[in-house]
Amino acid sequence: MPANRPRLAKPTLDKDLEKISHIEEASRYLGRGVAIHGAALLFLILIAVFVGSVATGRADVVLVVCAAAIAAYMAMNIGANDVTNNIGAAVGARAMTMAFGLALAAVFEIAGAVIGGGHVADTIANGIMREGVITGPDVMIWAMMAALLSAAIFINLATWLGWPISTTHSIVGSVMGSGIAAAGLSAVDWGTVGRITASWMVSPLLGAVFAAGFLYFIKETIIYRTDKIAGAKRWVPVLIGIMTGAFSGYLSLVGLGQLIEVSTLTATIIAGVTGVISWRLLVPIIARQAEGLENRNQSLRKLFRIPLVFAAALMSFAHGANDVSNAIGPLAAIVSASQHGAIGHVQVPTWALVIGGLGISLGLLLYGPKLVKLVGSEITKLNPMRAYCVSLSTAMTVITASWVGLPVSSTHIAVGAVFGVGFFREWYTRHSRRRFEYVRVRAGEELDTVEPFERNDYEFRHRYLVRRSHFLSIIAAWMITLPCAAALSVVMSLIMFAIFL
Repeated sequence: MPANRPRLAKPTLDKDLEKISHIEEASRYLGRGVAIHGAALLFLILIAVFVGSVATGRADVVLVVCAAAIAAYMAMNIGANDVTNNIGAAVGARAMTMAFGLALAAVFEIAGAVIGGGHVADTIANGIMREGVITGPDVMIWAMMAALLSAAIFINLATWLGWPISTTHSIVGSVMGSGIAAAGLSAVDWGTVGRITASWMVSPLLGAVFAAGFLYFIKETIIYRTDKIAGAKRWVPVLIGIMTGAFSGYLSLVGLGQLIEVSTLTATIIAGVTGVISWRLLVPIIARQAEGLENRNQSLRKLFRIPLVFAAALMSFAHGANDVSNAIGPLAAIVSASQHGAIGHVQVPTWALVIGGLGISLGLLLYGPKLVKLVGSEITKLNPMRAYCVSLSTAMTVITASWVGLPVSSTHIAVGAVFGVGFFREWYTRHSRRRFEYVRVRAGEELDTVEPFERNDYEFRHRYLVRRSHFLSIIAAWMITLPCAAALSVVMSLIMFAIFL
């Protein structure tokens, strides 16, 4: 008779402890969510108190406080959804940690909003609706209020769904919707809307082309060279000089330009001179950093990390100057119409720019990590060289748009640059003779044993480096943003008109 097997006791204690650990983890998650929402609510309350103190003695103080609170809410949503593009590539490439990237972006977003935000904010406040169509200041006030609130709600929903949409799309669509609700289709300046829409179509393509061009240059002159370190010492200072020059030219135009008149030609000369000086100064610095590095790609990543941090800072500054208009433009129109009865050209108050910069930064810190991960690591794989190309191309495109006062979508540009890098890598992997020969030599094979590109094409024919599902879903989200925001704004405007007019 076989011996009876011992009966195993149920690990009741272990199961109970595991359940308790799951409950504690869930409690911490819920507690973190409550703390985040509580911090956002506290910020809105503080903004209301601050604006109330600034507007003390005015008959419209309650209206201005409400408009400022909604603008702050809109700015937080911009930070949660849009600013992630500035640091997503650097974080995805592990050139900086999530915490450092968020802090860096927060500081430069505020600086960009305060120094250069007023220039583009005027386009949102005055350029979408035709001058003279809406004659009553009350109608303008509630139309802009409805536009702000509807755009903020739509962006909040998109962030919750994980869509990196254009906040500029959202606010322009909302202003269109409120104008249509107020005075019909004739209220919208369709020429301005058409030009802005065209820029949205072109900007992601430009971002993709610039990013692919920079990556092609890096691959041809540095990565697939026999002596990588020598190529890096020669060309990395040039790449940083280009970025430094662009930043200085932009800063002179939107920063110094608020004190004295600075023409585009003068700003361009400043950019060229600063870029050349930076290039010359960086040559010995990069040479010292390259000493002792091994001749491999891992070493190159070290050389690109600091430039990538600088690129993220530049992009955050440019974004703060360009996209703060999405929250502050309607607020400036509301304040002007309420205080002066002005419906045409409006001045953007400095305190409004501060609110916009703080709101964008706080929204990024509280709600940004979700989309940072999406842009930085889930579309295509990035390393410091690829991420630098994304950041540099995005910054240059946004800066060019901000120079002419055109509110382009930084989201479209940045995400387009990420897709451009990924699709270019697919093409380059299949068709680059330099890469093919480099890999064959490193493998110790004779170059004439196989027909060039034959095995290369066989190995990579079905290898995709970009997630097509993300490409299709993001394009779909971009397409529905403007009409959905406009429709929501029409409904919101009609409700506000019925209640307050």
